[in-house]
Amino acid sequence: MLCAVYKSIRKSQTYLFIAKRDDFSPVPDALLTQFGPPQLVSLLNIKEGTKLALADADKVLAAITKDGYYLQLPPPPVDYLKEHKKWQERQKGNSYEID
Repeated sequence: MLCAVYKSIRKSQTYLFIAKRDDFSPVPDALLTQFGPPQLVSLLNIKEGTKLALADADKVLAAITKDGYYLQLPPPPVDYLKEHKKWQERQKGNSYEID
């Protein structure tokens, strides 16, 4: 399926996939308002099993077929404090005490 991919100029790393270039009729108005003026990034021929950077191609195709669009949101931010605490716990378990 040939898809048009647009990025949001308001929301970093947020992309909108639609079936027809510049046809935003399936996209809810509230979403377009939050998304801001869409900026065309690419036209992609997506097939089952296509490798995409942050999205599953099968989910993208299913959403476009069902809803007419797919919204790709950015990945959640990394909680570095939580990661550090996990690392510290692993280090405690690996330490050897010498008498």
